[in-house]
Amino acid sequence: MALADPMRRRILNGLSTAGGGTATTLAERLPVTRQAVVKHLAVLQQAGLVVGRKIGREVRYSVAPAPLEDTAQWMNELASTWDKPLAAVKALAEGPSR
Repeated sequence: MALADPMRRRILNGLSTAGGGTATTLAERLPVTRQAVVKHLAVLQQAGLVVGRKIGREVRYSVAPAPLEDTAQWMNELASTWDKPLAAVKALAEGPSR
């Protein structure tokens, strides 16, 4: 459910692209407040998708790739189970008219 929110996906993408960041640096590039970013980061961290490391007064976040890789693998396996049934539907839809 953590990735269901478009803003959390944008935050995750921002962290991935930048190689990490703080709530402050992320909020500078997003149309939400720093406090909103912090709340989204807490959800992502609770889901195990990001890791926060305290450096001085700020927390620097980075992407935790393992859960994302597991999710991508699951989605690929799920998609492959649909390939054959969808091909059959396509063949019926594109087949000769009666």
